[in-house]
Amino acid sequence: MARWCYRHRLVVLLLWVGTVFGVGFAGSAAGTDYANTFSLPNTDSTRAYDLMEKAFPQSAGDTDTVVWKVDEGSVRDESVRSRIEPALKEIGAMKGVGEVTSPYAGAGGAAQISENGRIAYAQVTFVEQANAVPKELVEDVVDTAQAAERDGLQVELGGQAITRTQEPPTGIAEMVGIVAAAIVLFLAFGSLFAMLLPLVVAIAALGTGLMATSLLSHVTDVPEVAPLLGSLIGLGVGIDYALFIVTRHRRGILRGMKPEESAVVALNTSGRAVLFAGGTVCIALAGMLVMNMRFLDGVVIATSLTVVLSVLAAITLLPALLGFLGMRVLSRRQRRKLAEAGPEPEHTSGLAARWSSYVQKRPRAVAGLALVVMVILALPVLSIRLGATDQGNHQESTTTRQAYDLLAEGFGPGFNGPLQVVVSEGDAQGLVSRIEATEGVARVAAVPPANGVTLIQVVPTTSPQSEKTDQLIDRLRDDVIPASGAEAHVGGVTAVFKDFASVTGERLPYFIAAIISLGFLLLLVAFRSLVVPLTAALMNLIAAAASFGVLVAIFQWGWGTELIGIGKEGPITAFLPVIMLSLLFGLSMDYQVFLVSRMHEEWVHTKDNARAVRVGLAETSRVINCAALIMICVFSAFVLSGDMEGAMAGIGLAAAVALDAFILRTALVPAAMHLLGKSNWWLPDGLERRLPHLAVEPREEAVVEAPVADDGPSSVVHGFVRDTDGEPVAGAAVTLLSRGGRQLDRVVSLADGSYIVSVPAPGTYLLSASAPSYGSRAGQVVVGEGPLVYDVELAEGELDAVN
Repeated sequence: MARWCYRHRLVVLLLWVGTVFGVGFAGSAAGTDYANTFSLPNTDSTRAYDLMEKAFPQSAGDTDTVVWKVDEGSVRDESVRSRIEPALKEIGAMKGVGEVTSPYAGAGGAAQISENGRIAYAQVTFVEQANAVPKELVEDVVDTAQAAERDGLQVELGGQAITRTQEPPTGIAEMVGIVAAAIVLFLAFGSLFAMLLPLVVAIAALGTGLMATSLLSHVTDVPEVAPLLGSLIGLGVGIDYALFIVTRHRRGILRGMKPEESAVVALNTSGRAVLFAGGTVCIALAGMLVMNMRFLDGVVIATSLTVVLSVLAAITLLPALLGFLGMRVLSRRQRRKLAEAGPEPEHTSGLAARWSSYVQKRPRAVAGLALVVMVILALPVLSIRLGATDQGNHQESTTTRQAYDLLAEGFGPGFNGPLQVVVSEGDAQGLVSRIEATEGVARVAAVPPANGVTLIQVVPTTSPQSEKTDQLIDRLRDDVIPASGAEAHVGGVTAVFKDFASVTGERLPYFIAAIISLGFLLLLVAFRSLVVPLTAALMNLIAAAASFGVLVAIFQWGWGTELIGIGKEGPITAFLPVIMLSLLFGLSMDYQVFLVSRMHEEWVHTKDNARAVRVGLAETSRVINCAALIMICVFSAFVLSGDMEGAMAGIGLAAAVALDAFILRTALVPAAMHLLGKSNWWLPDGLERRLPHLAVEPREEAVVEAPVADDGPSSVVHGFVRDTDGEPVAGAAVTLLSRGGRQLDRVVSLADGSYIVSVPAPGTYLLSASAPSYGSRAGQVVVGEGPLVYDVELAEGELDAVN
């Protein structure tokens, strides 16, 4: 498929361009129909919501609040009324505004003025829900209300629709993430074209995914946060998958392969790993379905769709783009060096190789230090509290936060999150009396019954995010309502999120067990080992605990929230652990696959665990760390999304990726594998026979694996091994390997430095040479029908990358 896409690159490019623009046009024309369905089956808050919907269908539109405060005097003063009343009247006349409830209209309005007379509020009810209210209308409401301000009179607005006017321009987080990723890619590749490749592939997949998600919102419930999370994961994996393949392709060209062959080999090796990794991410995301929450179904659709499209773009669009670029995928300096000095030897050197050797020498110290760091970071998770963020968590400079604080000041902290007790049968008035006498209740007001249903508004004495408010809800449900004999249910936003947190806590163990089991089975089949998937599962749990510890410290304890501009601390959003764990397990599995697949390849060929772990870490750690750095930039940029849940997910995932790549996969995993030795690759014989075969690495090419004919080898490679002064090196080990790394022949050079190795058939091979006190050299050799002369030069003290 890679070769077809490379040769028919124009067709592939046109198909992708047509898809992106076609889906984009359809998505723009159809618009969006996102729905935040937080209700959960068989919960008390859902029963209350269902009764409310039947009894009071007219209260369907979003209700927002205009709040004003005077420094001196009273809000009833004529000087205040003469400014506020015309503004409220003008707002009420706007098209799209259904009703404005003013404190100056009738006797009922007195409840909308605080006891000290200095704070009052009016309610503005739109004809549509918040996400359907035109932004221009909301901006007009804000401008009209705040135009009534003067010295000594403060006017602020709060509500879901008002929040939309404070959001930064759509796409700013994605744009910042892309720019940051571009800088990292340019530093890694040193080539403008190579830098653009992963970005173009990721943007094509992400654009198609987001527009397709908006189309799907018309046929199924997709929450508003789903496209944001889709962008988060799609941009991260899209760039990373292309990065892995482009890195392998560039390495192939630098080692003497033609661009087309290099692209085919890159897709047949790294491309397979990308396909497998993308599958593991989708399986981890699908684990959210175990929670049986309608809200999460739309999140699964949006995120999985962007991941699938990212994989598809990486294995079809990317080889087509590689065909257009040819040699220009290398920098000018690399192309010039390749032309002058020829292909570079196949050995790993530099910091990655030195670190890999250090981990091998001191596995206990490295593992112990890494484990201590992760445990310390995980400690805050013991105090995690799930709940809901609200406008009290916005930055102090925002009008919604100011309105929230004014209402809390004038009417009590519980006013911002009233509970709704919905009575369907029994003595509603008797229940009102019992609720009034309940500890933790500030005010109670019953709405006239409709269709046999009575609504009782209960204002707690504590804020919506307080644990005491949760205790009040339990008290009403467990004691007060049953004692009254009435059939009633407790609803409202605060009760909904409390139920959401409870259900999440109950089902989370099943969810974690499901995604760990699926990941375990995949790795078991791929790497033919029981220990490797067990290690991966344990490491994933450690990474999850540490990343949630960071999340609790920042968002719940408030360490640095104002510094990074994300408002006031509060509980962790109830649905976030499920979403974050899915994304985290998927991304962790990506890195595990890329790291262990190289180790497994080396183990299969050499059966030397120490070498397999060392070579695997040396050859993959740099690209894993580069990919992680890109993801950290992309995820961290979502702090700028203007969405608290998006900021939480971004910071949490950035921390998780940083810890996973720089501590777990670079230190703890390889150190543990060195300590475990050959048991890493243990699998009972009975299980080996029963497991299906799933190859993450490609099979050896038939030409390389051809058997040697009875009358001798097809050809030979011969020459001399010399040092940098031209002196012969005796006793050097010269090894011929297949392109996949399988040993075909091994000899020792003679006193004059000469050697000769047998070649089974014409083709491309790897020839390596090493000697005591010298380093090692390895390079590709292309053998035809006749013998090939190939001299090797070894340098004293050079890093021994082969052994």
